[in-house]
Amino acid sequence: MARRQRLIDPSDGRKRCDWAATDPLLAAYHDLEWGMPIRTDAGHLERIALEIFQCGLSWKIVLVKRPALRQAFARFAVDRVAGFKKRDVDRLCKDASIIRNRRKIEATIHNARQFREIAGRHGSYRRWLLSLPAETPAEQAALYPLFRQTFKFMGPETTKCYLMGVGKIAPDHDRGCWRE
Repeated sequence: MARRQRLIDPSDGRKRCDWAATDPLLAAYHDLEWGMPIRTDAGHLERIALEIFQCGLSWKIVLVKRPALRQAFARFAVDRVAGFKKRDVDRLCKDASIIRNRRKIEATIHNARQFREIAGRHGSYRRWLLSLPAETPAEQAALYPLFRQTFKFMGPETTKCYLMGVGKIAPDHDRGCWRE
């Protein structure tokens, strides 16, 4: 059963980034998640998958589909998703409750396998991510080719959005946003 997503009244008097200023689901993501550290590998896999599924779509669509994506991808449990086979891809491509893009589904499975491999070498994906320097612009720029080489469907913009979304690099809040 999918977990109900939290909503926030965007007319609560707080100034938010324009993209989250009028929609309760976007406001909740902005206020409670965007730029906040994630503490589990499953949480990181979910966020990378959401960024991948968002390519070419709106973030609102992804957040609406998020509960179904969690269910379809076994709550993003890394080992379970890494074990998905072709029949799972075929099943997911027929699931109207999720974003049915074969390349994005296959990328999520591939990336789970990469997470597992990284965890085998570093103890966890999260530990590996935390070990990557990202203080200077040069260090941040070095992350883009690393993610592109390591993961599927992770171009520079998707990587930047992911890294901002999980607080690895500072998110770009609009001027005057209460989280600025």
